[in-house]
Amino acid sequence: MEWWLAYLATGAFVGFFAGLLGIGGGLSMVPILVFLFGAQDFPANHVMHLALGTAMTTIVFTAVSSLRAHHAHQAVRWDIVRAMTPGIVAGTLLGTALVGSLPSRWVALIFTAFVFYASARMWRSTRTRPTRPLPGKAGMSVAGGIIGGVSSLLAAGGAFMTVPFLTLCNVPMHHAIGTSAAVGLPIAIAGAVGYVLNGYRVETLPAWSLGFVYLPALLGIVAASVLTAPVGAKVAHKTEVGVLRKIFAVFLFVLAGKMATSLI
Repeated sequence: MEWWLAYLATGAFVGFFAGLLGIGGGLSMVPILVFLFGAQDFPANHVMHLALGTAMTTIVFTAVSSLRAHHAHQAVRWDIVRAMTPGIVAGTLLGTALVGSLPSRWVALIFTAFVFYASARMWRSTRTRPTRPLPGKAGMSVAGGIIGGVSSLLAAGGAFMTVPFLTLCNVPMHHAIGTSAAVGLPIAIAGAVGYVLNGYRVETLPAWSLGFVYLPALLGIVAASVLTAPVGAKVAHKTEVGVLRKIFAVFLFVLAGKMATSLI
C-alpha cells in the first residue's frame, strides 16, 4: 500500500507542475521512479529502463488531454504534425532501442546530464528569436527524428525541443505550443511501444511489468496526474509563474545532483 501511495503522490506532483508550467513530467518523474524502484530492490541493471518506460507511457494519457485542449483553441498546425510524424516515430523507436541496449549506468549518466541542462535553461527562461522559415518535408522529418530520439532518452513529450524549433522558424508562440502538444502524442505512443518491445524478453523484471513499463506505477501516476493537472493550470493564471519556474528548476537540479552522487 505504501508504494501505491508513493505512486499517487508522484502523479499528483508531476501533474500539478505539468499543468502549471506546461512541461512534460519525464524530467521530474524519472528520478523519483528510480529512487522508488531502487527502494523496492528491482533489478539494478534495469531500474533506469523501467523508470524511463513507465514515465514515457504516462505521457500518452496526458498528451491526449493536452492535444484536445489546444485543438479546441485552433492552436495546432496539423500540416507541421503530419510533416514531422514519420521522423518522430522512427527517431523515437531507434532511441528506445538504443536505451534498451545500453547499461543502466550509461543511460542514467545521459539522463542526468540532460536534466542539469534543462534545469539551467528553465532558470534562465530564455526564448529563441525567429530567424528562418520552416524547412521542407525532408528537413521537417529529420527534425522530428532528432526530437523523437532525444525525447525517448528523457521520457519526455518533446516540447522542450519542439517549441524552440518552431518559434525559431517563425511559427507564432501559441501555435508552437499547441503543435508541440500534438507532436507529443506520436512521441509518447512510439516511445511506449518501443520500451514495451525492448523489455518484453527480459526475464528478470518484476511482476506486473509489461516490457520496461511497470503497470502499478503507471496506473497510480496517471490516476493522480489527471486530477492535479487542471489545478496547476488554474493556479498558473493567478500566480507569478516565473518564480515558480525557478523553484522547479532548483528542484530539478537537486534531483539531478542526487542521481549524479549515487552514480559516482
